[in-house]
Order: sequence, then C-alpha cells, then structure tokens
Amino acid sequence: MKKQAGNFAPGHQIIGRWKKRPYIILGKLGSGACGTVYKCRSTRGETYALKIGTDSSRLMLEVNMLKKFSKVQGEKLGPSFVDVDDYRIPEGPQLPFYVMEYIEGKPLPQFLAGKPKEWIGLCAAQLLGDIAKLHKAGYVFGDLKTDNLLVSGSLVRLIDVGGVTAAGRAIKEYTEFYDRGYWGMGSRKAEPSYDLFAITMIMLETAGAGRFEKGGSPKKTLEQKLSAVPLLNPYRTVIQNAWKGKYRDAGEMQKDLSGVLLYKAPAPTRVHFRADKRSSSDAGERTAIALFSVLLMGGSLVPFFL
Repeated sequence: MKKQAGNFAPGHQIIGRWKKRPYIILGKLGSGACGTVYKCRSTRGETYALKIGTDSSRLMLEVNMLKKFSKVQGEKLGPSFVDVDDYRIPEGPQLPFYVMEYIEGKPLPQFLAGKPKEWIGLCAAQLLGDIAKLHKAGYVFGDLKTDNLLVSGSLVRLIDVGGVTAAGRAIKEYTEFYDRGYWGMGSRKAEPSYDLFAITMIMLETAGAGRFEKGGSPKKTLEQKLSAVPLLNPYRTVIQNAWKGKYRDAGEMQKDLSGVLLYKAPAPTRVHFRADKRSSSDAGERTAIALFSVLLMGGSLVPFFL
C-alpha cells in the first residue's frame, strides 16, 4: 500500500528534522499526485506555501526547478524557494517537504470575468513574455493551465513547477485539455510550441468556452469552439497560427498578439466634462491598454495599472 502524506489540520506544527525550523499550518491549499500544499506561517510571522509528499526524488526535482527559476525570474516568473527539509510524523513515517513563497492572488478566470476582450490578450502576452524567459533557459513549463496561474499585484504568476521539463525531453506532466497530444495537434516533446498551444487553450477557456471534450474530430471541435467565442475574434489568426506551429518561439506569438492590441486599442482622446463616470473609466482603460501594448512591442513588460 502506498504511503500517504499526512493530513494536517490548522495549528499543526511541522518542524524540520535537520534545520529545526518550525512552520505552523494555516490551511490546505490543494493536493496532487506529488504531494499536498499547505499555507503556513513561520515563527517570525511570514506566510509561505509548504509542499509535503512521499517521493523524495520527485520533490527534490521540484526544489531544483524552483532554484533555477530564481535565476530566470526577472519579473517574478514563479514562486521563490525558501527551505527544504524532512518531517517525521509522530509514530509515523518521515516525509520530505519544501517551503516556497506564498502567492496571494485571484485565479485567472476570476480576474478576467467581466473585463473587455483586450484583457485576455494582455494576460496572454505577459504570460508569453515570462514563458519566453523559461524557454531561453532551456526549459518548457509543460503543465500550463489556469489551475497553475494566479493574478497577483496585477501580474500573472505561475504557481506550480511540477511539470517543468528540460527542452527536448518528453513532457513529464500534463493535463489533457491543454495538451496538444490529446488534441492530435502535435507531440509531447518539450519544445516552445508545446507551451504556446497550452496558452491558446487558456485563452479559449477564459473567454467563455470553458473546458470541453475533444469529440470525434478534435481539430474540428477546436475550430468550432474558437468560432463560437466572440471575445476571441481579434485573436483568431494568432491562435490558429499557434495551432499550425507557425511560431518558432513565444516572442513571435507575443509580437503578433501585441500587434492586435495596438490595432484594436483606440488612441487616447480628450474626455469632455459632460461625459459620465463610465465613459471616463472606459477611456482610461483603453489608454492603459494602448500604453501597455506599446511597451510590449518594445520588449518591456510592466504591471497592469488598472
């Protein structure tokens, strides 16, 4: 029978066997094949995320990946690494765990709800910029999905590195809906185009299509879903190009997305005093979108100022 990681209630204290650093469990954040993640607090009052599991080698791979992320983060690509140790459950097994930055934020679908269509492109463009840095470092994110994305401080953040794979190898972890192999749109080889396909599926999902089955003709299903989502009309060509493998890297796709945003965003106009508050707000949002698009085209990524 496979060992199970402990199910710790709020208030439980985990003390590292080797470094003796205590962490107080505040609540459970989620669980998966590799372990369970908890929100915790250190004795100094700092809030972190703690992942504990049963497979030491698998967790060490994730620790090494977090450390690599710190070298390519730049714009805070993923959570920062904090600590790693073992914990012996009283009268139970010894379990490996690691501690990382706790990212407070909104799930991407929740953040985008009710926002204009430009925001889907903006978030995708920023994500492409961050993913490009990972690709240049020789890695592919792999398990790229909305569950692994949070919007924190107006930036899209990646929160799980479990699927990150060295370029050229077979993708080690994936979720079917975002996996191009599942849709018959390519292999599961770790290369930039694998992540680009996943980003198009994130755009489909957050624009209103949700997650859906592939049906008897997967490619036809994708085209039908794309046509049925009005919010994605401006980005249709970019998405189709990604499906056809026309982009060599994330930078090319980001450039095309930014071009769409620049073309669609109206030039800033003078706001008349008679305009109502909503008109002023819309004008400000369009101006911010136009400015952000210009910065993207110049290769600089900045926070969303709305």
